[in-house]
Amino acid sequence: MQRQAPCRAGGKGVCAMAKYVVKKVLKYLLCFLGIMTIVYFILENAPGDPGKVILGKPVIYLYPTETTQVRVDVELARGTFTATEPPLGDGWQVTAQPDGTLTGPDGESYSYLFWEADAPVAFDFSSGFVVPGRESEGFLREKLAYLGLNQREIADFLAFWQPQMEGNPYNLVAFQTERYTEEAQLRIEPQPDQVIRVFMACRPLDGPVEVPEQVLQPAARRGFTAVEWGGSMVE
Repeated sequence: MQRQAPCRAGGKGVCAMAKYVVKKVLKYLLCFLGIMTIVYFILENAPGDPGKVILGKPVIYLYPTETTQVRVDVELARGTFTATEPPLGDGWQVTAQPDGTLTGPDGESYSYLFWEADAPVAFDFSSGFVVPGRESEGFLREKLAYLGLNQREIADFLAFWQPQMEGNPYNLVAFQTERYTEEAQLRIEPQPDQVIRVFMACRPLDGPVEVPEQVLQPAARRGFTAVEWGGSMVE
């Protein structure tokens, strides 16, 4: 005996109900997939976890126009220092030479002042640069020079950050301004004629993403100049 189709066996009412259920299931499934896509996009482009941000190797260079006694201090709005060199104490007291050589009270000479800290900072990635890892060096040389760093400072920056970037397929790079300077206030006495602070937030990527290109402001060195650079890898 020939087997009847399921809908005919139960009548038109069963067929209609089955179609209704299938449509509802598909509707909710598509809605769920749409929501998950939006959630993924938000998480992928959200600021880094404020509880896991390391302000990595900010270093400070001083270039007075003549030999000068300088006091330097860094004040964190939140977070704690994990390293300083020489020891920060109540602030660094150094004798600075025009060529950038710094001498501490103990007679030790330094090329720069170094600090590092853990701080709950949510970096701004609303604009930036998507850079293939293999192109990190060329990108950094161009942007750092534009932001006011000299060749010595660029070389120091590359020695620390390039190895952490070039092994990634891509990097989302955003140079921080107020988001960083509000968290780490730099105080220098006597006050320099020009202070250049460059802080790079970098997020490794498996592939390229669309992001508005960041507009950078160039800096010109003049008179007594203080320069600081640092960065953070945001997972």
